[in-house]
Amino acid sequence: MPTSEKEIFLTFDDGPVPDPTEYVLNELEKAQAKATFFCIGDNVRKYPEIFQKVLAGGHTIGNHTYNHWKGWSHSTIDYLQNIEKCEEQFRLHRVNGCQLFRPPYGRITPNQLQAVKEKYQVIMWDVLTRDYAASLSPEHCLKGSLAATRPGSIVVFHDSLKAKKNLIFVLPRFLRHFTELGYRFSAL
Repeated sequence: MPTSEKEIFLTFDDGPVPDPTEYVLNELEKAQAKATFFCIGDNVRKYPEIFQKVLAGGHTIGNHTYNHWKGWSHSTIDYLQNIEKCEEQFRLHRVNGCQLFRPPYGRITPNQLQAVKEKYQVIMWDVLTRDYAASLSPEHCLKGSLAATRPGSIVVFHDSLKAKKNLIFVLPRFLRHFTELGYRFSAL
């Protein structure tokens, strides 16, 4: 995001899920940080109480499809229906007009992208923490994330069980590092 200020936009993909999402919310609260959660609709359905905690924390949400679909693997019609199915879960929680969308894996066809942009602002990223990579040590994940982040960065973490090991190590250190440098963390 273009900015001349010390501001970082944290995003969390793939939740809400028990434990990792709750851990993230606690860490964000301690750091007085706001973030954007790109939610999977089926997880919202399974864990509505955790989704409510995200909303109650003053964070923003974005659509991440209902089933975490790679756009390239599905027709445009099916893909758009899966996005709408996620949106239906948001509406059940009185969240109307979600305007942010992130394609899972960053994979979306040109036709899908064109159709999605009629309703949503598509949000990608410039820092991928790779917290989901089991082969990546937490220390390496942190080092790469710190080195890549700059003012205005959109940083992707994952509030998922797959990312938990690296997330628990990296997130508090990441927050502390940039807080000490005078940065603030904002939602999109």
